Amino acid sequence: MTTTAVLAPEQAHARLHELTVIDVRTPGEYASGHLPGAHNIPLDHLDEALSALRSVADRGDLLVVCASGARSARACERLAEHGITAATLTGGTSAWTQLGHDVHRPTGARAVWAMERQVRLAAGSLVLAGLAAGRQWPRVRLLSAGIAGGLVFSALTDTCGMARVLAKLPHNRPRATDLDATLATLAE
Repeated sequence: MTTTAVLAPEQAHARLHELTVIDVRTPGEYASGHLPGAHNIPLDHLDEALSALRSVADRGDLLVVCASGARSARACERLAEHGITAATLTGGTSAWTQLGHDVHRPTGARAVWAMERQVRLAAGSLVLAGLAAGRQWPRVRLLSAGIAGGLVFSALTDTCGMARVLAKLPHNRPRATDLDATLATLAE
């Protein structure tokens, strides 16, 4: 297993001017507030950006961020597989904002819930629907059991299949022009 370099929020804050920051959250999460100067490349589009990220890493230090640090750690491992060195932000943007550091929000951008909140809403709704429908059709309770099992598996493995599914919803997907613009900016 690859060891990922980490920067504490205070370290990243002190070095922000010399770091290239890549935010691997969904575009909706990114729009809700990101580190100053961060570029949005959602985790599931990381492979498309490998060439641009390689050239950025050759010119300076790369910091990968997400909400908690889990997705950015996976991104750093993926980058390391391709010979690209990057660090992740300990505690992610959540820790960054808890320390009172500034976040930028695009003007006019519609805020989207953080992925964790989207997962809690979807999981809770499915469990309630399974329990309610299970009163009429007992087998439907298996839906609630399946969601509960998925949440336990998610906690044990620090992965989330539901988040991967929700990331494919239109409000969580980057427009091709946005991703192309980000990659062009990084190539400069």
